[in-house]
Amino acid sequence: MRLPALRAISWAALACGSAAVNAAVSDQMIQNDPKNGKNVLSWGLSTDGQRYSPLKQVNTGNVARLAPVWAFSFGGEKQRGQESQPLIYNGKMFVTASYSRIFALDAASGKKLWKYEHRLPDGIMPCCDVVNRGAALYDNLVIFSTLDAQLVALHQDTGELVWKEKIDDYQAGYSSTAAPIIANGLLLTGVSGGEFGVVGRVEARDAKTGRLVWTRPTVEGHMGYTYDANGNKVENGVSGTTNQSWPGDLWKTGGAATWLGGTYDAKTGLAYFGTGNPAPWNSHLRKGDNLFSCSTLAIDVKTGQIKWHYQGTPNDGWDFDGVNEFVTFDEGGRRLGGKADRNGFFYVIDANSGHLENAFPFVKKITWASGIDLKTGRPNFIADNRPGDPTAGDGKKGASVFSAPSFLGGKNQMPMAYSPDTKLFYVPANEWGMEIWNEPIAYKKGAAYLGAGFTIRTINDDYIGALRAVDPKTGKIVWEVKNNAPLWGGVLTTGGNLVFWGTPEGYLKAADAKTGKVVWEYQTGSGVVAPPVTWEQNGAQYIGVVSGWGGAVPLWGGDVAKKVNYLEQGGMVWVFKLSK
Repeated sequence: MRLPALRAISWAALACGSAAVNAAVSDQMIQNDPKNGKNVLSWGLSTDGQRYSPLKQVNTGNVARLAPVWAFSFGGEKQRGQESQPLIYNGKMFVTASYSRIFALDAASGKKLWKYEHRLPDGIMPCCDVVNRGAALYDNLVIFSTLDAQLVALHQDTGELVWKEKIDDYQAGYSSTAAPIIANGLLLTGVSGGEFGVVGRVEARDAKTGRLVWTRPTVEGHMGYTYDANGNKVENGVSGTTNQSWPGDLWKTGGAATWLGGTYDAKTGLAYFGTGNPAPWNSHLRKGDNLFSCSTLAIDVKTGQIKWHYQGTPNDGWDFDGVNEFVTFDEGGRRLGGKADRNGFFYVIDANSGHLENAFPFVKKITWASGIDLKTGRPNFIADNRPGDPTAGDGKKGASVFSAPSFLGGKNQMPMAYSPDTKLFYVPANEWGMEIWNEPIAYKKGAAYLGAGFTIRTINDDYIGALRAVDPKTGKIVWEVKNNAPLWGGVLTTGGNLVFWGTPEGYLKAADAKTGKVVWEYQTGSGVVAPPVTWEQNGAQYIGVVSGWGGAVPLWGGDVAKKVNYLEQGGMVWVFKLSK
């Protein structure tokens, strides 16, 4: 629904007084501001997802003086996982929190300006904790998604509700946790719910009004649509070819959720969305590649049409969601994209054409494939490592296999960073495996749709997580910093030759971007499972991060969850700058 701004005032807005008039956030600002680093206007810092800032007031020579200047608690009993990346504009920080909350804070002092709590119904079904990964800024709005699959747009100055739109039916398993992104005035979003047999898609809306402009399904056989100003839909072509890579009617509940959101490259005019697992997990039920699951889709934002796709794990049998972010970068006069896939391989792909340029492991143990054929782009499967077909035995449980990486991935939701200075990607990787087997399953609306069982296992005694500097040209790991617990937060890199990342043990760390030497760390009191940001205000460079342990690991982590069950939940924003 679209609400007149003056008639839709949240209780939080009443405490704010009159709003100042500020410059509206424009497309030009979203594209140009990352070049100076003064604001943070988008998830990924820039829409291409590089998570690089040119700021260098804080650098390897003085980072030891980095000290906290304020901290803010999300409060209440609503803690759980905090995976949000803050946005910074006009001296304000906009930060989402668990249970579909958002706060506006004074970015220099931490003073609360307003908060909005979305009223969640009973019966929501998020698979992997009650998280939210961030918001989008456009015009005078801050826009975020909710666990009951809605989009909410608030006035930046007051927290006043401007518009609210339903994405889909939460009772069918749909939810939304990703940060939206802005592309030419369009708000681009995905959907969550792949474990419930939803149909993945990408939506584009008018960011000012919430009006739907186009939808593009990410499962073969489903029709895409465009929408006129009155909301009337017009067919815009089927995604793929019906039943070309899916048997029977399984495509109708085929998964391929776009739950991590996407990136947008203004140089190519394309949005890049990763897609999750096909449904159900039991791959023997769905012979074929099961497009467009476990893929990267390049979508023309003007038309809503798929320009190209690349599938990392055809006929996925391990829950290797391909949602991981596709980060574009310049190399030798070409625009390329890098992706550290959940399946353990790093892919370098031409951002314009989708041609595979390079593919190599970024984790040390991969059992499901021996490598990627660079000519065909397809994995060289190891047949014995696919979980067995239940119908080949007693019909109740297929043969179990030990597979690595685990279904939580060589990399999961935690976004990597790319530095144009070092030309390296900084990837938060995990080394773990799983026992996995298949079971019979039938679709039921709103019920888990897996057809598999599993237990996560450790591989090494001394570490699970490792921040790795990866050269996309050679495929070499240039350096790594190991971590006892699995890494679950994102990465930031800066012009000060620094890389920042957090650990479940509660530390925000900084390392020399060229050598990997850890040069600073700070204990935040709870696990860091969110990506850090940096900005400049009143002549000072600030570093900020959200702290609060949770997410998928304590819920699904098996032996790993037991290993880290001493970690405490939380819900804080920490902000740092150089001490005098």
